[in-house]
Amino acid sequence: MNFATFFKTFVFLVLLFVMLYVGMNNTHEINFYFPIAGTTAKKPIHEAASLIFFGIFAIGVLAGTMLHGGGKGGAKKSASSGKDK
Repeated sequence: MNFATFFKTFVFLVLLFVMLYVGMNNTHEINFYFPIAGTTAKKPIHEAASLIFFGIFAIGVLAGTMLHGGGKGGAKKSASSGKDK
């Protein structure tokens, strides 16, 4: 395992710990407004703060994973198939 992989895993675990810590200490319910979506402008989402924080974190992780991992696989396949010919 190289250092970069270890460092990325460590940072990800620290982020998960922060999310756990925030969730443990923010159990009260909040109103979540996101007017761009349209539906929350009239009726906000009324849920526990920890669930809203986790949902936003999960969306960010999924978006980052798609942006980070999406382009590399296709480029490697096309480059390796060109070398084989």
